[in-house]
Amino acid sequence: MTQLRKTIAALALASTASVMGVSSASAAEVLFWANQAKPVEEAQAMREKVLSGFEGGVDFQSSDGGPWLTRIQAEAAAGKGKIGLIGGLHGDLISLGDQMIDLSDVDLGDADVNAKFMELGKLGGSEQKYIPWMQATYVMAANRKALEHLPAGADINALTYDQLIEWSKTMAEKTGSPKFGFPAGPKGLKHRFFQGYLYPSYTNSMVSKFRSAEAEGAWNKFKELWTYTNPGSTGYSFMQEQLLTEEVWVAFDHTARLANAFNERPDDFIAFPAPAGPTGRGFMPVVVGIGIPKTAPDMDAAKKLLAYMVKSSTQIETLRATSFFPVVNAELPGDMPAAVQTSGSAIAAMSGSADANPGLLPVGLGKLGGEFNAVYVDSFERIVLGGEDVRAVLDEQAEALRSVMNEAGAPCWGPDPASDGPCPVE
Repeated sequence: MTQLRKTIAALALASTASVMGVSSASAAEVLFWANQAKPVEEAQAMREKVLSGFEGGVDFQSSDGGPWLTRIQAEAAAGKGKIGLIGGLHGDLISLGDQMIDLSDVDLGDADVNAKFMELGKLGGSEQKYIPWMQATYVMAANRKALEHLPAGADINALTYDQLIEWSKTMAEKTGSPKFGFPAGPKGLKHRFFQGYLYPSYTNSMVSKFRSAEAEGAWNKFKELWTYTNPGSTGYSFMQEQLLTEEVWVAFDHTARLANAFNERPDDFIAFPAPAGPTGRGFMPVVVGIGIPKTAPDMDAAKKLLAYMVKSSTQIETLRATSFFPVVNAELPGDMPAAVQTSGSAIAAMSGSADANPGLLPVGLGKLGGEFNAVYVDSFERIVLGGEDVRAVLDEQAEALRSVMNEAGAPCWGPDPASDGPCPVE
């Protein structure tokens, strides 16, 4: 054993005592080590509300990403440890696949876990390395006044981009001003829309097909939508504000940035899934998963806790504690805040749709995340706002994207197929 491995092993042994604040855990408790629910009130709610019903006992401990990963790696290097269950974002768990057991044989009871997210939990292989735990995402929102202008025969929960454009066109013509709103301001989340919604819906990709003919078609389609978009959108950041003032009637944004509108005027607004394109209903879920390290001291207890976490009742309590939504098919109680009720139904419809095509948050970019986002923002500004030729812009921006991926050395993530080495830009 090298000196480095000896040092890591020693750290692991020390950490299982008291260094990381878990010395109070009894031998019968499962140590649930997570990098979510870190605020004091959330962690307390996890212990007192979510986990109190687990018969075996749980010691829930949340940590920042650095210490969280360090301890997991240290216990793996030592070949033994105290952690029974790991909780982290999909991107956090990707690098830990070899250190987690296959969960294919875990009995989840009658939990109806989202199939698309279960597939993500395989990390591109055949073994179930993590089970989805909770999710957040972005949705569409509409003032009920807009519904009378929906295209004939359109299903609000299964719209296409063509129908969204037709809807926006009709609203503009009938009301005298564009009523579709988009968070294109300096602090808006426009880059996430292009990465996780438009590209997966038209190219089944986020990176490799960036400059493809299909991507060219996607940008042209968005240019058409922009024709009927409120011009004030270039200054919009949180779409809840424009929905409340009724500057816009239909908008896209993160659930947290729509919450005030849903809570303040619950009878006036609805939420619904993002539109679908030729390659599916692209959407960007923030997926949090739970796995079991190979060094878990009590595998049976850890598996029982894992199954407990995806029970419908547990998922509902987790939503109350963290504001992250269930990954199972669960009916939300009537006493939930209006924003939770409204967004929850849209999220369930979107993630559970037959054509759901999740585009994951970027993985492995490190400090280059900003430059990655800039490729999409710059493309939007040049193509849509500046009116430059789509093909010329994509060819040029593809070089910038390729440079980012090569420098980061980041392999592909969904919906792009797995790659050996940096994700290629074709």
